[in-house]
Amino acid sequence: MASTKSSTNTTGPSMTQRFTRSLPASRPARIALGIALIVGGLLGFLPILGFWMLPLGFVVLSVDFPTIRRARRRVQVRVMRWWRQR
Repeated sequence: MASTKSSTNTTGPSMTQRFTRSLPASRPARIALGIALIVGGLLGFLPILGFWMLPLGFVVLSVDFPTIRRARRRVQVRVMRWWRQR
């Protein structure tokens, strides 16, 4: 018997899609923001800055760079599969 639970998200845009809508429209501004977040993440041991900035910087850069976008998508799919199995 087939499962009635759908594997697609029909409730609306994903969290990543909602986040990327709020980014600057200018490509150079997005690249600068992404690099700044990654550099800030590398300095995460300092107060105020944190390691949370690293993945956020990669998500920002994934808007403009297909290589980073593919890597982000692979990680996102793996995490969602893991989450559903829990």
